[in-house]
Amino acid sequence: MPSKLLALSSLSSICPFSIPNSSPTNLNLYRYQSTKPTLIFCKSTEAQTISESEPEGYGAAAPTRGDIYLQRQQVVAASSSVLATTKKKKKKKDNIFKISKLAPCCYGCGAPLHTSEVDAPGYVDQETYDLKKKHHQLRKILCGRCRLLSHGHMITAVGGNGGYSGGKQFVTAEELREKLSHVRHEKALIVKLVDIVDFNGSFLARVRDLAGANPIILVITKVDLLPKDTDLNCVGDWVVEATMKKKLNVLSVHLTSSKSLVGISGVVSEIQKEKKGRDVYILGSANVGKSAFINALLNTMSYKDPVAASARKYKPIQSAVPGTTLGPIPIDAFLGGEKLYDTPGVHLHHRQAAVIHAEDLPTLAPQSRLRGQVIPSSGRNLDSQIANRMRSSGLTGLSIFWGGLVRIDVFKVLPETCLTFYGPKALQIHVVATEEADEFYQKELGVLLTPPTGKGKADDWMGLETKRQLQIKYEDIERPTCDVAISGLGWFSVVPVNKSAGISNPISEVTAEELTFVVHVPKPVEIFVRSPMPVGKAGGQWYDYRELTEEELEVRPKWFF
Repeated sequence: MPSKLLALSSLSSICPFSIPNSSPTNLNLYRYQSTKPTLIFCKSTEAQTISESEPEGYGAAAPTRGDIYLQRQQVVAASSSVLATTKKKKKKKDNIFKISKLAPCCYGCGAPLHTSEVDAPGYVDQETYDLKKKHHQLRKILCGRCRLLSHGHMITAVGGNGGYSGGKQFVTAEELREKLSHVRHEKALIVKLVDIVDFNGSFLARVRDLAGANPIILVITKVDLLPKDTDLNCVGDWVVEATMKKKLNVLSVHLTSSKSLVGISGVVSEIQKEKKGRDVYILGSANVGKSAFINALLNTMSYKDPVAASARKYKPIQSAVPGTTLGPIPIDAFLGGEKLYDTPGVHLHHRQAAVIHAEDLPTLAPQSRLRGQVIPSSGRNLDSQIANRMRSSGLTGLSIFWGGLVRIDVFKVLPETCLTFYGPKALQIHVVATEEADEFYQKELGVLLTPPTGKGKADDWMGLETKRQLQIKYEDIERPTCDVAISGLGWFSVVPVNKSAGISNPISEVTAEELTFVVHVPKPVEIFVRSPMPVGKAGGQWYDYRELTEEELEVRPKWFF
C-alpha cells in the first residue's frame, strides 16, 4: 500500500487538474504518443471535473474512439493495396509455368497430351484419352513415343541450335530452355547434375541464368564408369577444385552412380536437410542422366517414405536419346507435399551429340568402365612402318584419329611422350603419318573411322573444320601434364615421359620445353585444356592435395560419395 500511495502522489504532481475520489484501485492510465511532447492523462472510472482555471489550448486532445477506428481502417486499406500489387507482380512471373501446369502431360517425357499427330511426342489414341479423362487419370498416361523409347528405339524430337539431325523435330532447343526460364523466379532447391566422363562439356557454367539465386547441390553422375581402382577421394577433391575455379557457389558436392546407387543416400539426406519447404528441381545438360538419377533417388527414398514409394510407379522414361524429357515433370516425392521436378535437358551446341546423326548417338554413351588406351603401346596392332617410327622417335610427325570425330596432329613432343584416351569403346583409334592424314580420312570416313556410320552419312558429314593449336608446358615429366577434353566425348591425358613406352633409344635428359599438338574437331565442338583428372591406380599415387588457407576452408564446399 505505501508504494501505491507513492505512485499516486507522483502522478498528482504531474497532472494539472484535480483527481476526485483518488483511490488507487479506481485509477487507469492512458498514454498517447505523437510527434508532440508526450503527455500522460489521468482518467478515473467515475466522472471527472476539469479545473476551469486551466488555460485554453494546453496539451493535445486525446483521440476519440471514432478517430482510432478511422486510423485502423486507413492502415488496413493501405496494407491491402500493397499486398494486391505484390500478388500481381508474382502472378506475372508465374504465368509462364502455371499455364503449362494446367495441361495434362505424359508422365514419361512431360510432353502435353494430344490425339492429333501420331508421330509427335505426347500422342495418345482417342479411345485411351477419353477413358483416362473419364476416370480423371490423364496424369497417368504414357505417350506413344515414350513406349517406343522404353523398347530401345532412337527417336529424336529436338531441333534448332543444339538439336539433332535426322528424324522429325517437334521442338527446338531454344523452346526447351524457355520452359526452364521460370525456375529463377521460384523459391526452390536446385540439384545440378554433371557427367564425370564429360565434366567440362556438361557443366553448364552459366547455370545461374536458370537457377537464379536459389541454393545449388552439385551432383556428379556416372562415377561407376571411371577406370578400375580409381580413388574417389582424389576425384572428389579434383571436382571441388574445378568447381571453385568456375566461381560457382554450391552447398555440397556428391559423387554418385544411378546404376550402383553409390552416393545416392547422401544426396537424399542433403535434399531433406536443405529443401525447407521448397520444391526441388533437377537441372543439367541433355543426356547427363537426370531421369536415371531421379529413379535412383525415388528408389532410395521409398524405403522410408511411402509417398516416394508410390511415385515410383509413374517415373520418367530413361533413354540414350538426348532430349527424352520435353517438359517439366512434377513428381510427388515428399511427405511434406513439396514437388520433385524432372526438367528438360539443356541442349548445348558445342557437344559432339549435336553434330552426329541420331542413329549414331548410342556410340557416344559408354556402357561399361572406361579403360585407358595408351598411344604408343606395344600391344596395339599398327602398320609396321608406323610401329618402327614410334620406336625410333615417338609420336612426333604422326596423326591420331579418334573415330571420325577427332584428329590429333603431333608436331613436337619428347620421344617418350604418350597419350592416354578415355572415352566410348565404340570409337576406334588409328595412327597414320601426318602427311598421309588427309587422304586417309577421306578414304576411311564411314568405314574404319566411325561415326559417322556408313558412306551415306559420311557424304553429308561436315568434316573436322575446327583446328586448335595447343602448346603445353610441363614441370614434372613423369606425371600427366594436363587433360585435353573433347566436349560430349571424353578426354585424353598427356604424359611427357612414359617409362614403359618401349622407346628403343630412351632420352637421358629433357630436350623440349613444351609439347605442341593441333586438334581437329567438327565446327561447333569445344576443346578444353584442364588439370589432369586422377583416375586409375596411378592417379591416386601422383595426385597432390593442395594446402588450403582458413578463408578457403570456410567457403569451400564439402564433397561426399
